[in-house]
Amino acid sequence: MILANVFCILLFLEKILHSLASGQDPHGWRTPVDCVRANELCAAESSCSSRYRTLRQCLAGRDRNTMLANKECQAALEVLQESPLYDCRCKRGMKKELQCLQIYWSIHLGLTEGEEFYEASPYEPVTSRLSDIFRLASIFSGMDPATNSKSNHCLDAAKACNLNDNCKRLRSVYISTCSKEISATEHCNRRKCHKALRQFFDRVPSEYTYRLLFCSCKDQACAERRRQTIVPSCSYEDKEKPNCLDLRNMCRTDHLCRSRLADFHTNCQVSFQSLTSCPGDNYQACLGSYAGIIGFDMTPNYIDSSITSITVSPWCSCRGSGNMEEECEKFLRDFTENPCLRNAIQAFGNGTDVNLSPKNPSQPVTLPPKTEKSPALPDDINDSNTIYDTSVITTCTSVQTQLTTDIMPDQKTFVDQKASGSRHSARGILSALPFLLVKLAL
Repeated sequence: MILANVFCILLFLEKILHSLASGQDPHGWRTPVDCVRANELCAAESSCSSRYRTLRQCLAGRDRNTMLANKECQAALEVLQESPLYDCRCKRGMKKELQCLQIYWSIHLGLTEGEEFYEASPYEPVTSRLSDIFRLASIFSGMDPATNSKSNHCLDAAKACNLNDNCKRLRSVYISTCSKEISATEHCNRRKCHKALRQFFDRVPSEYTYRLLFCSCKDQACAERRRQTIVPSCSYEDKEKPNCLDLRNMCRTDHLCRSRLADFHTNCQVSFQSLTSCPGDNYQACLGSYAGIIGFDMTPNYIDSSITSITVSPWCSCRGSGNMEEECEKFLRDFTENPCLRNAIQAFGNGTDVNLSPKNPSQPVTLPPKTEKSPALPDDINDSNTIYDTSVITTCTSVQTQLTTDIMPDQKTFVDQKASGSRHSARGILSALPFLLVKLAL
């Protein structure tokens, strides 16, 4: 048994030492930090900071092919791919969000192959659920027997907002701003309207904003109120509809708009491997991403007051797309014919989180039972002639758990370590080896 423990320790330490040497944590990934912090870490190291300055100069006024043809630019890019900047992310609504996004795109624009159709989100993934809010929505959607089935749920959402000081104040601000006529020829100040809308959806809890945006309707008056939520005559509609690809290109010139659009595509892109058509069956991420692009040129809205179907779209069309018409139509369908987005909106209106099927909210979804996976054998051990039995594998799993608890630094400390610090940690682990062997032998 002692020999089995020693064997497992050696295997696990080899994995740890390899991870430390490569700048990763022991589980096989580098712990991401926000890009502002990553920039500070890079600035503290002369090699990283000089390469970062070089890359920014390379990206200025050059296309990607020209940049990669330059050896200095290519070397700078390769070095930065191993730095904290490469894996950094941002939090929506964080104090230095714009600065964080500018740092993110300064790296990733050099990594993309020109104008990609979909871009990865620069934001940290949304992992939490909104089950309580979905249940709250169900009370006001008519599913609760005590609720009047003829109630205008969008009106109820507005009344609930008025009971919260922050929601009431910021809603009043954007309504007055977006409704204020500038002149006989200029209906409103669109830029100020968009800014006021962004502040509302970024600063008011989703408990209120989601109910205003995604309230369920049983009559046309309710659906029209839902459509008017964002004062579309100012924030959404215009004299003419631009081409959707032109609108996308315009959005991508602004770091904030680009980030919100990328986040929408990341979280609402149709997934045929999931139950709900949403990536990871995460309705909250999709709804939050949709709300996040309101207040930009790419602002979406309901295109009619129909209660039989939910169709949303940005204010654009694919007329004049030329040989890009297929790409334009595909981009537009991500809004108009997106089952993930439609299911998420309907689920919230019905008060049914991902625990219930969007196709039949009244019936629970039966998921296949989880199966426990056996710990993987080392690559160089063949199943047909292995000399190790399952008790050794179980022992390895137990030993790895104990080792991780006893000797591994926390993630924050690990992220802040430099290469020399990692080597120091490795030496610390080796020095602790005799103690651990004695401990396991007892």
